[in-house]
Amino acid sequence: MKKKSICTDRAPQAIGPYSQAMQAERLLFISGQIAIDPTTQKVCLFDGSVAEQTRLALNNLKAIVESQDLNLNHIVKTTVYLTDMAEFGNMNRIYSEFFNDSKPARATVAVTALPGGVSVEIEAIAVLG
Repeated sequence: MKKKSICTDRAPQAIGPYSQAMQAERLLFISGQIAIDPTTQKVCLFDGSVAEQTRLALNNLKAIVESQDLNLNHIVKTTVYLTDMAEFGNMNRIYSEFFNDSKPARATVAVTALPGGVSVEIEAIAVLG
């Protein structure tokens, strides 16, 4: 199996023993993205706004996809992790701005905590080509 690690400076750098994304054959597995500003590498909590955290996480995800000459329409599956399911509507409103034409399959999971104290994390799988 052919695989390669993906890294772009347009998205936050990995802060642990993982890749921003991993290409395996024709699939691109994108690591969970949170509200980290890629220029400062600092977490942005936006005073707890799940909507703004979602927007930044999705912009980071989009930057990784675009670094491979793809777009959000190439994403076939996402997983959203939320620390508070009461915020589902706020997350979903922003999410729908990014995925309005091509809606990938999605799971949304409630979790106890996320890195950096953020409220949302989003990972994705895209198909190359």
